[in-house]
Amino acid sequence: MKSVELIIDNTTVSVPEGTTIMQAAETLGVKIPRLCYHPDLSLEGACRVCIVEVEGVENFLPSCATAVRDGMKIKTNSPQIREARRDLVELILDNHPKECQTCERDANCELQDLAYAMGVRERLFEGKRKDHPKESSSTSVIRDANKCILCRRCVRVCSEVQGIHNLSQLHRGFDTVVAPAHEGAMADSVCIACGQCINVCPVAAFMEKNSTEDVWAALADPKKHVVVQIAPSIRAAIGEGFGLPVGTPATGQTVTALRRLGFDQIFDTNFGADLTILEEANEFLMRVEKGEKLPMLTSCSPGWIKFMEHFYPEMIPHASSCKSPMSMLSALIKTYYAEKQAMDPDDIYVVAVMPCVAKKFEIQRPEHMMDNGMPYTDAVLTTRELIWMVKAYGIDFANLPEGDFDTPLGFSSGAADIFGTTGGVMEAALRTAVETLTGETLEKIDFEVVRGVTGIKEASLEVDGKTINIAVSNGLNNAKILLDKVKSGEKQYHLIELMACPGGCIGGGGQPYPPQDYHVLDPEVLKMRARALYDIDKAKTVRRSHQNPYIQRLYKEYLGRAGSEKAHELLHTTYEAREPRGIK
Repeated sequence: MKSVELIIDNTTVSVPEGTTIMQAAETLGVKIPRLCYHPDLSLEGACRVCIVEVEGVENFLPSCATAVRDGMKIKTNSPQIREARRDLVELILDNHPKECQTCERDANCELQDLAYAMGVRERLFEGKRKDHPKESSSTSVIRDANKCILCRRCVRVCSEVQGIHNLSQLHRGFDTVVAPAHEGAMADSVCIACGQCINVCPVAAFMEKNSTEDVWAALADPKKHVVVQIAPSIRAAIGEGFGLPVGTPATGQTVTALRRLGFDQIFDTNFGADLTILEEANEFLMRVEKGEKLPMLTSCSPGWIKFMEHFYPEMIPHASSCKSPMSMLSALIKTYYAEKQAMDPDDIYVVAVMPCVAKKFEIQRPEHMMDNGMPYTDAVLTTRELIWMVKAYGIDFANLPEGDFDTPLGFSSGAADIFGTTGGVMEAALRTAVETLTGETLEKIDFEVVRGVTGIKEASLEVDGKTINIAVSNGLNNAKILLDKVKSGEKQYHLIELMACPGGCIGGGGQPYPPQDYHVLDPEVLKMRARALYDIDKAKTVRRSHQNPYIQRLYKEYLGRAGSEKAHELLHTTYEAREPRGIK
């Protein structure tokens, strides 16, 4: 590739043609301030905070959206540039709510950090302010247009990464607002509740619906037996909220923290993941034998399921009928566990700690309610919400001793741990399905062909004389690519794993905002979180779901066998077509 030589702040630098000024400056250790820019999204150039001075050009130029040219002479700093940047930030702040101390993003806000760095110490442009009602119709996502700075990151991630196109900028000038079509309610839109808009928002214009007060109330109620379960990806990311390096496994510390918060029993969603594999593998093998409803589509990701219901309803028969691991485990807590403890299910309050705000939507689906109309899962906390609760309780998370889950619903195989990363569900399913098909024990159970945070992975496996075609996708634009190939007949798969969020659950909309050295959607962050899960899996003695002794006992004592009538009653579900249909 051709190189371009230019001068930045009196220093000569050579970079590939097509490099932006911002990128070129970073090769010299110069980080130009930015707000609307995001490295994994298209260039917007909306905020103008990243302006620089180019010799021979009358006006300042946005460094994020301006490509370098041979011989350019650039200043990234001068009294005039600093004053212009400060004025831009002041103008944004003067139309922003004055509630930093009570805002969910206080001390973790890009606008707040930028104002401090720019030296903004007073509001100089007081005047008319935005006044939009907070939109909280969604079970998962709250939209606060008063805090929106019109960077359009949410619009871009919703369209470019997720392919939903639910958000856009409406109106003009002072009345400009980011919202669904016609400023409709989020609950009535095609929002799939993935929460990626929350992840990329630099302020708090999008946030998850807070469930902490409900959980505090349950913990304080002496009549409630409060049970908590944690998803596999929680243990790979929660430490980031307490200053631990990205990718630090923190299973034991999380268990201890939950016990100190006052939960009566601490179970592992991984148990539900092991159970999912046995039910899903049984379902898959039956479909392969009959040659019908193939490819089978995994059903663990509630964002993906809602996406399918909106945009690919014709694929509903192909989706596995298995509930997610969270919903399976919650159903068992209020049936199997309640019976063993001789407890009334109505006295049990089930909390699930999830990386995903779509789980807040999932627990309110009618399909996941008990016969009396009560939910199997009473509340979902995101990883961020749990981090806040632990901090509010004064618990020194980083220095906690490691605790153990309670049995019988707290023991899991290593296959369950890798559910939290893209390809993990597929690999866990293959470990069980291949051994079931062949009747032989696999010498090597690491299916590395489905590992990695690449958007789409495909492979063909020879199993017992059969060729099994598989595919894995993460991020819903990638799901579109796979599903369209299936519909057109271009590809014939047997099993497809689909996850709504980039990287799978490790990149969920409820995960911690990464440290300043990284960014949301950063592939390196996703790789390190995934590595933590693979390390946990590798260290376990039991690494196949069907070898979990407590799962075996559950079937013997309660369910009978995989796919039994009892199993279908508690562990399987249905889906529904939603409007709009057929819109891509």
